[in-house]
Amino acid sequence: MAFNLVAENIQIYHLYAGFDKQEVIYDIFGSSLLMFGVLVLVLALLRGLFLFLMRQTIILMSRHIEYDLKNEIYAHYQQLSLAFYRRHNTGDLMNRVTEDVSRVRMYLGPGIMYAINTVVLFILTVYAMLSVNARLAFFSLLPMPLLVWSIYYVNNIIEHRSEKIQERLSSLSSFVQENISGIRVIKSYVREAFVSKTFVAESENYKMHSMALTRVQALFFPMMLLLVGVSNVLIIYIGGVEVMKGNITSGNIAEFVVYLGQLTFPVMSLGWVTSLIQRAAASQKRINEFLHTVPEISSPAVPAKPVHGEVIFDKVSFTYPDTGIEAIKDVSFTIEPGQLVAIIGRTGSGKSTIANLLMRMYDVTGGQVRIDGTAIHQLNLEGYRAQVGFVPQEVFLFSDTIANNIAFSADVLDMPLVEQAARDAAVYENIMELPDSFNTLIGERGVTLSGGQKQRVSIARAIVKQPQILVFDDCLSAVDTRTEEAILGNLGRIMKGKTSVIIAHRISTIRSADKILVMENGRIAEQGNHQQLMQQKGLYFDLYEKQLLEEEEAPESKG
Repeated sequence: MAFNLVAENIQIYHLYAGFDKQEVIYDIFGSSLLMFGVLVLVLALLRGLFLFLMRQTIILMSRHIEYDLKNEIYAHYQQLSLAFYRRHNTGDLMNRVTEDVSRVRMYLGPGIMYAINTVVLFILTVYAMLSVNARLAFFSLLPMPLLVWSIYYVNNIIEHRSEKIQERLSSLSSFVQENISGIRVIKSYVREAFVSKTFVAESENYKMHSMALTRVQALFFPMMLLLVGVSNVLIIYIGGVEVMKGNITSGNIAEFVVYLGQLTFPVMSLGWVTSLIQRAAASQKRINEFLHTVPEISSPAVPAKPVHGEVIFDKVSFTYPDTGIEAIKDVSFTIEPGQLVAIIGRTGSGKSTIANLLMRMYDVTGGQVRIDGTAIHQLNLEGYRAQVGFVPQEVFLFSDTIANNIAFSADVLDMPLVEQAARDAAVYENIMELPDSFNTLIGERGVTLSGGQKQRVSIARAIVKQPQILVFDDCLSAVDTRTEEAILGNLGRIMKGKTSVIIAHRISTIRSADKILVMENGRIAEQGNHQQLMQQKGLYFDLYEKQLLEEEEAPESKG
């Protein structure tokens, strides 16, 4: 309409050349143009306002949903048992809480927003085009389905290749991280050249996938512009024919070009949104499968009660669910409150399994574990574990200060308790020698500490809880004999009247235990104190003689 007004007024203006009316026509023409300019500006402002409100509503909603979904997934992580983490790798679990949630959020936010925008704009624009001229509308929209399909097809290729690149980048990063961590081994074996060659191969693989993606992206925008250009050519050609027939005006051609420009981005986003919906649906399915995973270990709805320390294993058997390996068979023993019980045996005899069952990391497949006469699966799990100190075989320290690592079980940092626990674990002097003592950051997984120091910090973390039951799962292997004696002496004082379970390989560690269980092939082969077992001259006696012989030979070999 504005285009037609301009054309008609210019013709009239020239028609009245030399007459006084020409100035009047000029003023009317200027006022009309100003009115149309103000109208376009107002409509643009209104569109911007509604787009702003829509973004504020939908995008903010999607961010809140993302926040809630991440919290729900992480809370579910905390409820799942140890068996679940044995079945799934860390990378997959990380992807569920980051990549999958992000894809769902993209659909709920930009996906819905652009879909609404596309549908509304498409309906209004196509209606306006049809009301002007149906034939011209048909031919101008003819390339649009091809444009949507092309964008959808190319976008899927880009997405697929992007995932390949992400996999290659992840592999490259893992390779670099692993080799930096193992640089001492690489240098010791003079494998620098081999590692560099492998890195070049990994980099070449990453470059190849990146170049493949770049080639597709290079074709994407030219193809899109070509199809839009074809629509413009059709509008001008068909529109010119219609103008000559007198069906439309030249202003209608300009109007259709504007409409086509309005439709270009929505049509482009339609292919993108379709691809986004597919990816979000796959991610949501993965998230739902995970959230519907029922924890193998669940806590009954009963109040927590104090633990006194009586432990009974009554004909307990256990088979690992993921491997089918029968770890222990028909194991029975009793630990009275205040007793120090040691468990010894060869690798794979079932010692650590007993510790895991005592912590209820798994449920027994046969028999029953009772704590103070109550079956362990009938106890409030949080309340029970809060009263048990556990030092695992594989020490794990957080990337934090030593003080926070020791006080991990407490909500408030109590430095006197932390320092005393460090003394009891015979690590206080080592900590004080560090640059910032207890405030020293120990690095990821405690890499700045030696193996023995990490074990003793882990022991201090269990001691600071002041537990009723304390379980040591072969956690003194990296500690020298003198330090071991000091820790065990402190342990006897701290755990007086409480239950202690020590799993060990060295007989020197457990000689003073009230009761010793000797494990063999998942069964208790022998039990009793040190003197009783030595008199039996059985498996325990053989282990003792063998270790004594090794200790005697070690100084001679050094000499």
